[in-house]
Amino acid sequence: MKKHEKHAKLIKPEIGFFGRTEIAFLGAPCGLIEALVDKIIENLPSSLNAIYVDADHGSNEMEVFRKAILQDKISHKSLEKKSISVFEQKFLLNDQDLLLVNGNHFEAKSQVVVIHPKKEASLKKRIGQLTDIKAIILDEGETEIYDWLEVSPEIPVFNIAETSKISAFISAQITPAALKVLVLTGGKSTRMGTDKANIAYHGKPQYQFLYKTVEKMGLEAFISCRDDQKEAFEGNIISDKFMGLGPYGAILSAFQTDPNAAWLVIACDLPLVQAGDLEFLKSNRNPYKLATACYNPATDFPDPLFTIWEPKAYQTLLNYLALGYSCPRKVLINSEIELVNLPKPEILTNANTPEERAIVEGKITSAV
Repeated sequence: MKKHEKHAKLIKPEIGFFGRTEIAFLGAPCGLIEALVDKIIENLPSSLNAIYVDADHGSNEMEVFRKAILQDKISHKSLEKKSISVFEQKFLLNDQDLLLVNGNHFEAKSQVVVIHPKKEASLKKRIGQLTDIKAIILDEGETEIYDWLEVSPEIPVFNIAETSKISAFISAQITPAALKVLVLTGGKSTRMGTDKANIAYHGKPQYQFLYKTVEKMGLEAFISCRDDQKEAFEGNIISDKFMGLGPYGAILSAFQTDPNAAWLVIACDLPLVQAGDLEFLKSNRNPYKLATACYNPATDFPDPLFTIWEPKAYQTLLNYLALGYSCPRKVLINSEIELVNLPKPEILTNANTPEERAIVEGKITSAV
């Protein structure tokens, strides 16, 4: 008998106790850990969003939100809550690329162990938390790793004074999400009068042209379409799970399929986009931002349908939807993004009507 499942099975994002890339420092007094983390953060790239998770040592409650997230030092706004659940802390820290954690108080997916004579007994009690040791740091005067601490010989060992080397190593732990491509074909093409995805601007249906172009770049491509269209297309299909939301729902459906990927979204009604333009956007990607978008001088806004959306965008898109907004451009305008200027911004010309189709076909012909 098949077991009844009450809830839908969803793919979960790879988030630990606080965020995607989190490292606990333990094995030393709290003051030493805080001083070490401060020096590490000073040496990290300025474009990287990094935060230190610690406790309020007066009350042993989490201090990070009051200290670093919900305090606006410019307008002096602050927000205090009586309690923050394990889910809320992930929501609040969604935009952080790196979370460095005081392991004396909190666990994290990965760990850096400090060898300090005053904390050996305390560290030994936390041996169950040492699930993924990334590095060992020897405090001043220490030369040996504890005999009982089983560490692979491949694990790097640093002296505590080597803050630049430690910072470089910590920074290297942040790996950009795998990039996948979503070709948008789900529109009804009412103004065009024929399916835009099947117009052969380049000798084959436009969706196939984009799909094959992406594959030649070595990227995994997916076709976004309505559920009633999925038999009409060849290739990897992601049908809309968020109905009636247009491109916004298509992007959310892609993230629901793989919340751990970054998604390069390209609409099939941008027939002037070629492989070189896709490479340009890819090479200018900033994985530390919510998205990397192209400035469209025709609208004076970022174009949401030729954009790389990072995994952190998933929650943000859902948040805007909960507030009653389903415009991806509005999300870009009001978020921290990397805005790039295309060498040829005219490639963002839409072809939604027969007249616009004739114009872009003329440009394609003249370029040949």
